[in-house]
Amino acid sequence: MTAVAEEQVLVVPTARFRTLGHFQGFSSDVDRYLPALLEGDDLSYRPRGAMEDDPSFKQLIPYVLFRYTDADGTPLLFQYTRGGGQGEARLRTKRSVGVGGHISTVDATGADNHHDVYREGMQRELAEEVEISTAYTEELAGLINDDETPVGTVHLGMVHLCDVETPDVRPREEDILDAGFRPVSEILAEIDGFETWSQIVVRALFGAA
Repeated sequence: MTAVAEEQVLVVPTARFRTLGHFQGFSSDVDRYLPALLEGDDLSYRPRGAMEDDPSFKQLIPYVLFRYTDADGTPLLFQYTRGGGQGEARLRTKRSVGVGGHISTVDATGADNHHDVYREGMQRELAEEVEISTAYTEELAGLINDDETPVGTVHLGMVHLCDVETPDVRPREEDILDAGFRPVSEILAEIDGFETWSQIVVRALFGAA
């Protein structure tokens, strides 16, 4: 059994998500889905390997964007290329604007509820993947659901938008390649080269190219 298969990740039944209101793409209606998704009694931890091929469950994924607005008022996003050993195998070599990953049982130690587990997991993922040497504010901007790709059918993204005071966000992992802040306009112009979730969220939050 592989390490991935042994990892126990937080999931919610897809049927519960559909009951709250199914959508394809991006939804900014945060109040409809949270806290409901994190307060249900049907949340569970299940083997990640099995969940990657089981669309009857959605793995809850924090997807964090870092935005810097320069002195001229130009918005820039932190972006990078996923290396060959980084994260979900089906996303390797894709460009991305999102940092984050699975919530697992390691995040549940000492937590009183799933809200705390989720926040702990998000902070752990950020600490593992990037070094943030600047103050920032953070808001939950929406959710991503993509049932048109194999990866998307088994994941549900929680989009967090972090506005940083200075562009001091750097990769910690070797497989986060070509990382740095780029103007949103440039990212939109090359959006087809990004992973699907990045395409969805950048178009939704910053407008189509």
